[in-house]
Amino acid sequence: MDHNEILRDLDGAPAVLVSDFDGTLAHPDFYQLVRAQLVPDSTPDYWRDYREGAISHFDALKQYFIAAEGGESALDQVIDAIALPEDLPSLVARLRELGWAVVVVSAGCQWYIDRLLARSRCELPVITNPGAIEAGRLVMRRPVSSPFCCEANGIDKRAVVEQLVKAGTRVAYCGDGYTDLPAAKLIDKQHRYARGDLAVALDEEHLAYHPFSDWREVVEGLAASSA
Repeated sequence: MDHNEILRDLDGAPAVLVSDFDGTLAHPDFYQLVRAQLVPDSTPDYWRDYREGAISHFDALKQYFIAAEGGESALDQVIDAIALPEDLPSLVARLRELGWAVVVVSAGCQWYIDRLLARSRCELPVITNPGAIEAGRLVMRRPVSSPFCCEANGIDKRAVVEQLVKAGTRVAYCGDGYTDLPAAKLIDKQHRYARGDLAVALDEEHLAYHPFSDWREVVEGLAASSA
C-alpha cells in the first residue's frame, strides 16, 4: 500500500500505536536468523560496519539478505521459525475497541513482513522497505516514492511519528532497536514502550519508558492507560 495512503487512512484516528516489527512484534528477528542460518561464514561483518558508522543500517541488512544462500525455500524456512502473538488479531481488535489504530513501521523488508502477517491472519498497514526475490536472492530496496524514505534506514520512523503528532494524533510507540530511538524520543513517557537496544539507548539518555518483553504487554499497558 502507498505510504501516503496509509497516513490518510490513519487521519482522524484519535490514537495510533506505531509498532516496530522485528524483535518487537515478531521474534526472533528475520535478519538474525538469516545471518545465523543462511549467510556463509566468509561474509563480511556488515553489522559491525554499521555500528562503526562505515555503512548504513539499510545497507547492512541489504547485503546480508543478498548473501543468504538456499533461495526462496530457505528463506521460507526462516519465516517458519519466527513467531508473532498467536492471538494477534484479537489483540489488534481490542486496541481498536479502545480507540487505538495500529501501524507497523519497520526498517526491515515488506517481503517477509507481509508473509508473517498473512500467516497470523492479521491485516495491518505496514510502512517499510520493498523487496523481492531476484535470481534466488532477497533484494531489498529503499522506498524512493515514499515521503518517509531516508538514506540511513530506508524508512525514517521519526518522520512517520512526527507527521502523526503534527496532525494532533495521540501516539504510542514500541520498539527494540537503535533505529527506533529518534521516533521514540518524540513520544511522551506514558506512551513509550521499549526493550532491547532501544531500552539501552533510552537509559543512556535518561529517558523514561515502559519496559516490555512481549507485545501483549504493550496492549495491556495501553488498555490500562485508556481505562
